Amino acid sequence: MIIQRVLCLLIGYIFGLFQTGYIYGKIKHMDIREHGSGNAGTTNAMRVLGRKAGIITYLGDAFKAIFSAIVVYILFYNALDGKVFVLLLYSGLGVMIGHSYPFYMGFKGGKGIAAASGAIVGILDWKFILLALITFATVTMISKYVSLGSLCMMVGFFIEVILFSQLDMIDNLAKGDRIEAYIIAFLMAALAFFKHSGNIVRLINGNERKIGQKKEEVNNG
Repeated sequence: MIIQRVLCLLIGYIFGLFQTGYIYGKIKHMDIREHGSGNAGTTNAMRVLGRKAGIITYLGDAFKAIFSAIVVYILFYNALDGKVFVLLLYSGLGVMIGHSYPFYMGFKGGKGIAAASGAIVGILDWKFILLALITFATVTMISKYVSLGSLCMMVGFFIEVILFSQLDMIDNLAKGDRIEAYIIAFLMAALAFFKHSGNIVRLINGNERKIGQKKEEVNNG
């Protein structure tokens, strides 16, 4: 099983290397990492290039995680009973790492939230998908902070993996693999928090930019 785990992590990393925001920016004759927050993800693409660019970037980054999950399903669903859920988590973690640290871009990519949301969808379990959507939408709408909604979504996913596992509500997860699933889900959330360290500092200091808020308004706030 070690080989399968490494393979799924590698598959995820390879898919994660597809940087939608960076590619879209190049089509517009710019390196998106040199503008705005310097990030190659959805939020910065939307702020720098507009709503259309943000939507395209999100969809591209989310679907690469879904496609990675599909490959894992095809390779292992019928061969490894009770192991697929863990392998999908490895795939999702790999996509987040590839998205956040693409080797061909000097390991400077995005923050991995769009990729993480795609990985959650790729699990094909309505409980995780619905709760992730509700958590992100509710927190973001109330707080007006995309970063806070994203981080709460990841914390919620980690908690849900533990809760549903203990309640035997996760298909294709053997009891002997539960702790491993918890660790991978934790690593996914931890990576999101690490990549959002700057956002967390700004949230604490009260100068994180809200949805629709201009940079000048934050500085003057």
